[in-house]
Amino acid sequence: MNRGKQANSADSPSLRRPLRWGLALLSTATLGMLLPLLITAEPAIAQAAKEKLSYGDLIEKIKAGKVKEVEIDETAQIAEVTLAEAGADAQPLTVPLFEKNPELIAILRNSDLDYSIRNSADSSALVALGVNLLLLVLLLAGLMLILRRSASASGQAFNFGKSRARFQMEAKTGVTFGDVAGIDEAKEELQEVVTFLKQPERFTAVGARIPKGVLLIGPPGTGKTLLARAIAGEAGVPFFSISGSEFVEMFVGVGASRVRDLFKKAKENAPCLIFIDEIDAVGRQRGAGIGGGNDEREQTLNQLLTEMDGFEGNTGIIIIAATNRPDVLDPALLRPGRFDRQVIVDYPDLKGRLGILEVHARNKKIATDVSLEAIARRTPGFTGADLANLLNEAAILTARRRKESVTMMEVEAAIDRVVAGMEGTPLVDSKTSA
Repeated sequence: MNRGKQANSADSPSLRRPLRWGLALLSTATLGMLLPLLITAEPAIAQAAKEKLSYGDLIEKIKAGKVKEVEIDETAQIAEVTLAEAGADAQPLTVPLFEKNPELIAILRNSDLDYSIRNSADSSALVALGVNLLLLVLLLAGLMLILRRSASASGQAFNFGKSRARFQMEAKTGVTFGDVAGIDEAKEELQEVVTFLKQPERFTAVGARIPKGVLLIGPPGTGKTLLARAIAGEAGVPFFSISGSEFVEMFVGVGASRVRDLFKKAKENAPCLIFIDEIDAVGRQRGAGIGGGNDEREQTLNQLLTEMDGFEGNTGIIIIAATNRPDVLDPALLRPGRFDRQVIVDYPDLKGRLGILEVHARNKKIATDVSLEAIARRTPGFTGADLANLLNEAAILTARRRKESVTMMEVEAAIDRVVAGMEGTPLVDSKTSA
């Protein structure tokens, strides 16, 4: 999953924005380099459009008396020549000159021609100023880009220790206790948590105190996370959900900071529920790791223990955690006052399997000859996840065979596939030797 994110990171908006800035700066710098050339070349381009005359031809025409007027531009080093035989509307000819033209000046002075010497406006200083201003603008734009990126990076650094818990003001999970079957004892104990959140006066009137924490223990697939979603859907209170592995980071102090931030948000929204999935990732026994019991995970666990039942307490916050490895949890985490109640979510019995099959058969087209009780008798040791997968495999097989409803034949094939795997090709050749 992380590799997929890294592979697609080049298309993320956070990288596309600096790329666009870089392209814009590159195009602006290119324009700034070409602009002086265009400004300098503009007079030459305009003069190139005029008819040209060589320097030697100009000297000869002056001596022959064929020139009417000469206008010398020392800045552009050109001479605009009007011939005697040219008409009134004729354009003057352009003659490129040298840096010093003593011969031409002497001939003009000794002749009776009308000549003038002028200096056109020198735009080199203006061009240099424009280039310097453009470079200054580019420098300021680059500094602003660097400052913005450093500010965003520092903001991410400050948010690194924030809790990553998903928060819902009123969790609409779409799951209620009616969608949970096969674990009636666990449902009954957890319904007390919902009742306390909705009607706390029923318990406080007789001096009862609801458990601060409920630990769901059971094998994988028995419905621990489904129970937590049902509690969130039934309670109608603010709900935080997070995995135990999201607390632990390679940086020292981040896990403890996230625990503090999580409980701070929870206290602001009390009464509320906090669900920690796979708590064994952060709640392992202390003192068993390398480093003398001072590693990052143990510091995170210490902070969690303090927040659950420490000096200040956490009134109005109910913590629900799930794990399938209760043997590795720290004893301080399991004592009364933290996880007061441990709910065992075990494999369902025959009645429980029948109830689970009825729940998962609601949205499937089941043929009338299919007996859910017979399926429940054939699937001892199946968890709720196994039974849901069984009916889903039967529905997929039904669609593959182009049938309109799931029959017992597809269910039996699905049971064989879940138990024994896909059907392989026969290894015995049907041919007989002579």
